[in-house]
Amino acid sequence: MSRARLHAAFAAALLVGAAALGHVAKPTEHLAEQLTAMNLEQAFPTRFGDWREDREVPTAIVSPDVEAMLAKLYAQTLSRIYVNAQGQRIMLSVAYGGDQSDATRAHRPDVCYPAQGFDITASRSELLSLPQGELPIRRMTARLNTRIEPVSFWFAVGEYVVTSGQQQKITQLKYGLRGVIPDGMLVRVSSIDRDEAAAYALQAAFIRELRQGMRPEWSARVFGKALGAAPTPS
Repeated sequence: MSRARLHAAFAAALLVGAAALGHVAKPTEHLAEQLTAMNLEQAFPTRFGDWREDREVPTAIVSPDVEAMLAKLYAQTLSRIYVNAQGQRIMLSVAYGGDQSDATRAHRPDVCYPAQGFDITASRSELLSLPQGELPIRRMTARLNTRIEPVSFWFAVGEYVVTSGQQQKITQLKYGLRGVIPDGMLVRVSSIDRDEAAAYALQAAFIRELRQGMRPEWSARVFGKALGAAPTPS
């Protein structure tokens, strides 16, 4: 049996086991209530490294209907465009919810983009090297007519970073077995660029500088405390 199938079998067994235990105990303790109240405007600096927020460019990067749905699902959302000294731009989109339950699990970009008419031409999980360890991220390329948008994203579920829906569910269940409901955050970084390799290199540099420029109490929430854990194949 391949490694990917072994992971899938393990995940299936865990889901079945958790479902069987569901009637025994239901999580009631919210992790968000034990931590400093999340404030996305404060957590994500407007200036760091070679980057500053560009307020002259519109930041509406999702359709109004999707934006309205995200506002219902999440306690906070944040959309910004950053520019560096070379005039290169990066779009940042963040959605945070204090209850990472089935009803509010992060809205995946690889689902959200096709809903807006994009075609996903490539998608893969990778480990991004940071000074503090390796960050599991998902990279995908979205195309709409002549617009080509390479995207890097990850989810923070409580103290852990995941990239797939399967990992989200497993992490949620692990917290649930402790009686805890984790909070959840989706972080998406993207740019408009026909050169995918150059776009991903720029996004990697942006993410590294963002991590360095963020206050420690916030970086642990955004990037997780378990850097270095390889993502489960999906």
